[in-house]
Amino acid sequence: MSTNKILLKFAKKGINLSPEAYDKVINAENPLDFASTLIVKLKGDKFSSKDLVSVSGETIDEITGNVEKPEKSNQKTLNDVPEEKPEIKTQIKPENKPLTQQTPQPTKTQPSTQEKPQTKPLTQKTPQPTKTQPSTQEKPQTKPLTQKTPQKDKKPISMENLKKDSDKPEKYVNQTIVEATETVKDEKIKFKRNEQKINAQYDFEILQDMSKKSYTSGELENLIAYFKNRYEKLEKILSKRPELRSYTKIADIDDSQDSLSLILMVREIRSSKNGHKIVEFEDDTGNISILFSHNNEELFAEAEKLVKDEVVGVIANKSDDKGFAFGQQIIKPGVLRVPDKEMDFGVVFLSDVHIGSLTFLEDAFTRFIDWINCDYGTEEQRRVAEDVKYLIIGGDIVDGIGVYPNQDKELAIKDITQQYNEAARFLRNIRSDIKIIIAPGNHDASRVAEPQPAVPEEYAKALYELDNVEFISNPGLVSLDGIKVLIYHGRSFDDLVMAVKEFTYEKSDLLMEELLQKRHLAPIYGERTPLASELEDYLVIDEVPDIFHTGHIHVNSYRKFKGIHMINSGTFQTQTSFQKIHNIEPTPAEVPVIHKGKYKHFKFL
Repeated sequence: MSTNKILLKFAKKGINLSPEAYDKVINAENPLDFASTLIVKLKGDKFSSKDLVSVSGETIDEITGNVEKPEKSNQKTLNDVPEEKPEIKTQIKPENKPLTQQTPQPTKTQPSTQEKPQTKPLTQKTPQPTKTQPSTQEKPQTKPLTQKTPQKDKKPISMENLKKDSDKPEKYVNQTIVEATETVKDEKIKFKRNEQKINAQYDFEILQDMSKKSYTSGELENLIAYFKNRYEKLEKILSKRPELRSYTKIADIDDSQDSLSLILMVREIRSSKNGHKIVEFEDDTGNISILFSHNNEELFAEAEKLVKDEVVGVIANKSDDKGFAFGQQIIKPGVLRVPDKEMDFGVVFLSDVHIGSLTFLEDAFTRFIDWINCDYGTEEQRRVAEDVKYLIIGGDIVDGIGVYPNQDKELAIKDITQQYNEAARFLRNIRSDIKIIIAPGNHDASRVAEPQPAVPEEYAKALYELDNVEFISNPGLVSLDGIKVLIYHGRSFDDLVMAVKEFTYEKSDLLMEELLQKRHLAPIYGERTPLASELEDYLVIDEVPDIFHTGHIHVNSYRKFKGIHMINSGTFQTQTSFQKIHNIEPTPAEVPVIHKGKYKHFKFL
């Protein structure tokens, strides 16, 4: 990477590097990502504008944790060793700064992991020989202060180094992504394909868009209508299951029935003192409590995945108490297998680009645009790009304003309209025969409550001016040459991870499968995902898609479930402060592609 490019990246943020500081940046393992991390740290509260006039090498060391602190005494313990900062230690090679006095290296009888012996004061007596030293051995002479003992390369002592392999959690690996992944090669060609407009023909249709269908007034009657509509939609799906064709309403249960077939909404979930799961259900006629015994492991595991406000079918045995029953089977609305469809084109999936953030990976995103324009990559990789007909961006194309406390300190662009203008500058460079579909996320300039209407033109006028861009709500359903794609940003993943102990952010393919099984994109009402109490519940999955695309958690994932491609498209942003707190490792600049019905995965870092 050229000196000018690195210096310009800092200069755009009002930061000047000293030669020593520049050397430390350019010698990092990944200079671009390291530069982005440093910029965030330097723009924080700790440093003033005066500090940024000429950032010294010592300042870089202070940020990265490579400053050696003077010893307080001749004795050193683990508590005296400065804590390493994990996000930096793999980026910069630590300098070996000589001390004024070095201590002798351990003898062969000392293990290699032993701490360094303490520096002896000039008046200290030489220690007595150990058992491995003959008693006639000469006492070692005190070395002059200026003499240095040759040092072998040693890792600094830290709690991380002392951890056993068994103490470290096993990292989840999506094997399908591993097998499909290839890094786009740095083979750039000269010609451009986007210098003039092309009158391309698309078989494109918006099947579901809630942008202009908001009729809620926030009244209690709206909320009642919302849940009633949810129940009726899912009741219609469930009643087609053979086990539930003759289902009974709670109010119609009579003494002659031993086995019950019910379609119910979850109202409350609790555990008994014996560890069984007791779920209080309701329908439009009454309430009933059903116990799921932990002795039936398979059924109990299904009960563990139940969440408030979802609608399921239940087969139960009636008890003597009319308001109580014993669960035998849980039936989710589910999806039938989707047949494969012929596909002679490619679709690219993006989300969480976060343009406007200091941690936006601009260089990687530029490489992605060069690839989709067929100007970058190997011949085979460019051939895949040539077949791309659609690009879907499933939310958070920009970083937004005021999304979380103190966000302004992590922004390179602090005006929402300017963020969308910058997004338009990038997308304008994409060749014009690609249809671009943009849905909002929780960082975009749309209402927070789902369903979110499309990003309004008043904020994103520059994007609306592009002929090949289409805007849609979150969620939204589109048809791309007959291929149905359900686009949902994925904020309800936050609620599922909190509600069900089995679920984690890194296994978002399991989260997507669960939403398809529940046939609802955000079943839990009143938690972290704000839901608008519309007169109709637009988050019920009425039509089963061929492709289900999500984002939000910044971790790529893919799996095919009953013929449905489930894709989480990752991010173009480095690790955020929120993700560091929750130990979430993003997978930035990794782009999924469905190419002629097959999954491909390209890396641009």
